[in-house]
Amino acid sequence: MKHFKQQSKFILLAITILYNAATCAQTLSYIQAEQYILHNSYSTQASQALQQASQLEATALKGLGLPRVDLNVRAYTYHQELEVPLGGIKNNLEQTLSNNVNQKVDQWLGDSSNTAVIKDGIGKSIQEGVGLIPNAYQLNLDNQVVQPTISMMIPLYTGGFISSTKEVAQINADRQQLNDQQQQDLQRFELIQVYFNSQLQQQLLAASQYNLKAIQGHYQNALKLEQQGFISKGQRMQFEVAKNNAERGLQNSEANYSSSLFQLNNLLQSSQIKDLSTPLFVNKTPSTSLNALLKSYPEQSVLIRKMQKDIQLANAQVKIKSAATKPNVFAFGEYGLEDNPHWIVGVAARYNLFSGVDHKKSIQAAELQRYATELMTARSKQEIETLIYKSYSEMLTAQQSDILLQQNLKAAVENLRIQELSFKEDMATANQVIDAQNMLSGLKAEMALNAYKYVMSLATLLHSHGSIDQFSEYLTQPNTHYINS
Repeated sequence: MKHFKQQSKFILLAITILYNAATCAQTLSYIQAEQYILHNSYSTQASQALQQASQLEATALKGLGLPRVDLNVRAYTYHQELEVPLGGIKNNLEQTLSNNVNQKVDQWLGDSSNTAVIKDGIGKSIQEGVGLIPNAYQLNLDNQVVQPTISMMIPLYTGGFISSTKEVAQINADRQQLNDQQQQDLQRFELIQVYFNSQLQQQLLAASQYNLKAIQGHYQNALKLEQQGFISKGQRMQFEVAKNNAERGLQNSEANYSSSLFQLNNLLQSSQIKDLSTPLFVNKTPSTSLNALLKSYPEQSVLIRKMQKDIQLANAQVKIKSAATKPNVFAFGEYGLEDNPHWIVGVAARYNLFSGVDHKKSIQAAELQRYATELMTARSKQEIETLIYKSYSEMLTAQQSDILLQQNLKAAVENLRIQELSFKEDMATANQVIDAQNMLSGLKAEMALNAYKYVMSLATLLHSHGSIDQFSEYLTQPNTHYINS
């Protein structure tokens, strides 16, 4: 355990050093950002703490069902009043004395005429003497006792309560582990969204800068042509309006890019990230088929696996509710530790006849909860299948659009060149040149937007399928189109 902790600290230290080196250089790749957020974010630390807590809880209950041994100390004072009846003792004493005296008189006097008189006299004296003894005696008992004992109880049969309780604890531990994995997947998805949104805004900013620079060049050429009398003032002003619009577009792009960088820095708990080294991309061919994704997602999806654990929990709750209707059997023993020790051992059974709880309805409620969980799992599968199909279709559409956009971009470059030459030869209007320039700039922006759409469709597809941890593999696939400024 100590070795594992030291190894973990070393890994975190290495990642921190790499991250600090990246931030000092003011550049960050997606893989570096992913590694950092998975090890250092607040959500990760909270999820890991909850996972450790649930695992400790499961470990703590593993000994449930073993003998329970207690050290008990009872200290008490008691007072008791007893009335001891003496009537029987008095009668026995009187009868015994009378018989003994009569025997002695017979031995001494024989058949003398005075024998009866003597016996009567002595009998009366005995009766009077015994009569002095009270018929009952009041006895008071007072004592103080300190009694240490060791007791033990062994459950022999609980109707499945103990095994079901341990099962619930272990399922919760497994489920929390899935929660931790789900949290990591959510962080990956959020990072993909934020990181590549910054790349998108950077590409849109580059397109705006390119557009403004080109329009400014057209505007300067228009000024010269106006001075030489080749174009009118109105045509020159059309270029001026286009230049002002390009400047306004650039200001909006700069604000959006700055906002996206702030969001990324905030997510990564930094303020030094200025440049991103992983560009937007479009994989030209899908790596797997739709049917394969639909077939394999139940084993991959963390959400479905969590809901299956919920079904197991519901089953265990039914067992726990049913255990309340069954008897409990346990063995017990106790040994006294005082000077004159005592011990006791035995077996006891307990069966509840009435507790105010309708156990049948409680079991029915647990069974309905299990049924509802099964239905919710089935419904979630439908939603995941729909999301997989939709995101896969959007991903294919983005791939096809990227091919067409590349072709359109080449055509737009050639069209702008032709319109510029035609304008110089007075065979094209200023609007035609401006439209050609705007079309080229718009295609650059549209290509970046389409790439971002592809990235998010891919991320949604992998997240729904449960394999978003494989996203980084798509960054280096062969036959990939990277969107660079």
